[in-house]
Amino acid sequence: MEFTATARRFGIFSGAATVILLVAYAATLTVGLAPLESPQEPIGEPMITMLEILIISMMPAMVALMVAVHAWAPMHAKTFSLTSLIFMGLLAGVTCSLHFMILTLSRQPEFSGQPWQPLVFSFEWPSVAYALDIVGWDVFFALSMLFAAPVFSGSRLATWIRWLMIASGVLSLAGLSGVVVGDMQVRNIGIVGYVGVFLVVAVLLTVFFYRANPK
Repeated sequence: MEFTATARRFGIFSGAATVILLVAYAATLTVGLAPLESPQEPIGEPMITMLEILIISMMPAMVALMVAVHAWAPMHAKTFSLTSLIFMGLLAGVTCSLHFMILTLSRQPEFSGQPWQPLVFSFEWPSVAYALDIVGWDVFFALSMLFAAPVFSGSRLATWIRWLMIASGVLSLAGLSGVVVGDMQVRNIGIVGYVGVFLVVAVLLTVFFYRANPK
């Protein structure tokens, strides 16, 4: 399988889209958290709606980026890149379903007035929504990064991508410790991995595909 000019452009555009949406998500999250007196307070409107829309929009770009990684991967590494792509697809399926449900169903009067509503839709532990978010980002995303890392080697840029993917995956997995100890503040370790470090990974992947030579 050859890395075509179409795959190169696909990698550049999906990488750039991922970077733009991640930056927009991080900026919106910062603005939403700024007025809160406690980390336990929920983010208010309209920021919470913007965050839901941004994270749903981000998923196709992230899956497309891993498709480009799989297209570029050398033949001996395609087993790893395909596994990474599958885990990113699992993340997208869980995340889009979860946040679309929150964006729509949680606001319907049939759901919003029920006493069990926070146990399903809220991001206060424990809840169904929070558990699905954790398995998506702290498990599926982490595994996607860890399986993608062996694909990259050789050049200095590829080596940076490799180690930053490992760091992103390990930090995301470490977020599971919040579930173990019952403290979701500890889970913020994972957020550093899949927002902060992954943003750098996406930037470097965009540069990598820009420099890549199609065959």
